[in-house]
Amino acid sequence: MKKDIIVIRGGGDIATGTIYKLHRCGFKVVILEIENPSAIRRSVCFSEAVYENKIVVENVVCEKANNIEEVYSILDRNEIPVIIDPSGNYIEKLKPLALVDAILAKRNLGTRKDMAPITIALGPGFCAGEDVDIVIETMRGHDLGRIIEKGYAISNTGIPGTVKGVSKDRVIYSPSSGIISNMKEIGDIVKKGEVIAKINDTENETITEVKATIDGVLRGIIRDKSKIKVRLKIADIDPRIEEVKNSYTISDKARTIAGGVLEAVLYMKQRHEGR
Repeated sequence: MKKDIIVIRGGGDIATGTIYKLHRCGFKVVILEIENPSAIRRSVCFSEAVYENKIVVENVVCEKANNIEEVYSILDRNEIPVIIDPSGNYIEKLKPLALVDAILAKRNLGTRKDMAPITIALGPGFCAGEDVDIVIETMRGHDLGRIIEKGYAISNTGIPGTVKGVSKDRVIYSPSSGIISNMKEIGDIVKKGEVIAKINDTENETITEVKATIDGVLRGIIRDKSKIKVRLKIADIDPRIEEVKNSYTISDKARTIAGGVLEAVLYMKQRHEGR
């Protein structure tokens, strides 16, 4: 079992697509997370198990582990363990076949090529062939999911992908710092101008309303009572009101990137075995 372990750094929605696919293809997947992950599309993020102890995404179970024994116990049940380990200390203990950096921080937070026989990173901030073996393109478009063996992925533009003619307006950023109180839940239908949350800035003794920027389905919103900073991405609205079910399933982008990661793992594994 141990020889087929793949460690994933990060358990957000894009990472979850990769974790889901690798798990379904027979690999033993272990997620390393930070203590307080701040996902938006929480209904499809395995990182939520950090708070809830267990979460199910498309019939796949992820459970929080507190030590190496619990990690192996969860793997033995054919489930996915997530453990708090921002520094990656468990990588050496697990000795995985592959390590995937799916933090999507747009910069390298410490992943090195010598950490595993196969190393893969998602998106910009990594140089394929130097930092890691393979970089996976995460920019929407013709090259989404493509494996890069040398060089970098396309730099982040900061502009969300277009859905039904809407781009920037479908993503909401925090207008202030403070503690967020959600007024709406993932999957709710919202109208433009409707209050979806309030931010309590105790330092300045102000409460700021967060309003929907368009009509649509609230596809994602940061966890209630989270401590947030100004300009942090906190919500995502899908203008396709008829697509409520999309709020609870892995996205097309995440699935495409997952396909690239699976290809990279099998490609690199074949290269190693051919030596």
